This record gives sequence, C-alpha cells and structure tokens, in this order.
Amino acid sequence: MAPLTRCRASAGHVPNPLMAEYYAQRAGAGLIVAEATMAMEGNSSFWMEPGIYSSAQIAGWKLTTDAVHAAGGRIVLQIWHGGRACHPLLNDGAQPVAPSPIAITGDEVNTPQGEKPYVIPRELGDEEIPKIIAGFKAAAANAKAAGFDGVEVHAANGYLLDEFLRNGSNRRTGPYGGNVENRARLIFEVIEAVSSVWGSNRVGLRISPLNSYNSMIDSDPIGLSTWLASHLNDFQLAYLHVMRGDFFSAATRRCADADSRKLQGNPDRQYGLYQ
Repeated sequence: MAPLTRCRASAGHVPNPLMAEYYAQRAGAGLIVAEATMAMEGNSSFWMEPGIYSSAQIAGWKLTTDAVHAAGGRIVLQIWHGGRACHPLLNDGAQPVAPSPIAITGDEVNTPQGEKPYVIPRELGDEEIPKIIAGFKAAAANAKAAGFDGVEVHAANGYLLDEFLRNGSNRRTGPYGGNVENRARLIFEVIEAVSSVWGSNRVGLRISPLNSYNSMIDSDPIGLSTWLASHLNDFQLAYLHVMRGDFFSAATRRCADADSRKLQGNPDRQYGLYQ
C-alpha cells in the first residue's frame, strides 16, 4: 500500500488510535508504507501530519505498528522533510528552507488561517546540511523504537530531498549543486545515515522524476532517473519506489514524446520506468 497523507494526527503531530485503526484495516495489503512523517521538528507542510521526533510520537506510532502486526501485516515509515513546501504559519513563524530561494507557485497551502501562498524559502547553507542528515538518522532510530519494519526515505513530490535532486529547484553551486552527482549527494548521505541504523535491506527510497507537483521540473528526468538508479545499486536497498505519474502532466508529455523518438530509432528498445 503506497503512502497516503491523511492529516489525522493529534496536537503536537502525535499519531493516535484513529490512525492505528486506519492502518490495521489495511494490513491485508501485505506491506504498508505509512504516510509522510516529519523527521524533525519545525518542518510541517500539512498542518496535522504526524512526526517521529518525540517520545510521544514514538508511543503514538507504537499503537499503529502493534495493530498492523496483530492483523498480520508489515509496515514501514516514510520519513520526510517538507523543504520549501513548509509555511511559517505551520512552524511558529520559521521561514522554510530549500536548496535555492525559489518559491512554489500556482498553488496554496492550508493553514490555521486558511489557504495561503507559499513563501520564498531560505537557502540552506552547506554547513547546515549535516543537521538535516542527522535528523533523518534520528528519525530512523525512532521508527525502529516505534516498532516499524523498516523506513522509506521520501525523495519525491517536490519536498526537500527532491528539491535538491532536480535542477528546476536546485540552482545552487558548491558540493550540493550543479551537476547530477552533486544534486544527488544529499540523498546518498541520508541513505547512508539511515542504513547505519536499519541496514540497507530495510530501507527504501521514493522518487517521482516526472511529477510536476510543487512546481517541480527537471531538464532531463529520464537521464536523471537512469543515472540515479544505477548509482543506487551500490546501496543494496530494500526497494526503489518510483512514482511514474505526473499530477499535472507537464513532464509526462515531454518524456513520452522523447521516448517515442528513441523507440523509432531502436525498435528493440523496451519501455522501462516511463511506460
């Protein structure tokens, strides 16, 4: 079962019995990927989404993992940083952070004061990035304490890790910007940190190379995905979770046209991620 944001957590982003009931009802799916969960405090994008950075949240999630296991299922936790999709009204006035100071456009975020435009994020300094990595590692350890069967690192749909990966949102220079090797550096460092807690065979990664949600775009999504997948082989992950869809079809049409041209030149070529 793929992750589905429900926004049903209690105050303090604490998971509750309603969430445990919801997931237990779906234990027959076999493997559940729980909804996007805040790896660290102060990075809320959905107002009432759960977290995994406090003892109360660990205890709250334990209700869910116990219920799913009792029903014969398995469940992994999707750990996440909202990046520029966060909003000051959801985070005690704090400005969101991102690889570059580029705001999400054409959409609004739900807040306690109603729908509001996204704000221009603050560019993360290179010296701040180790704290992000440490936050994901701590979240992985907390997920283990809460009884999950593994974790999925959320690097999709225009949130922080995806923002670093794709060149439409990452315009920075230095070790985390520019070429694809540098843009993927943060994802690889997060995977290494999380795998040190779980072992890589209990770690998954979600990407969405075509999805234009949250104003996302890349100049070469097929090339990016091929390069990324080949380098992920080094990590021996449990799985790579690829979301092939595009909520707004902005990238999908271009990639379909490009793939069609390649197929015309090579009739033996088979569709891969983008069929």
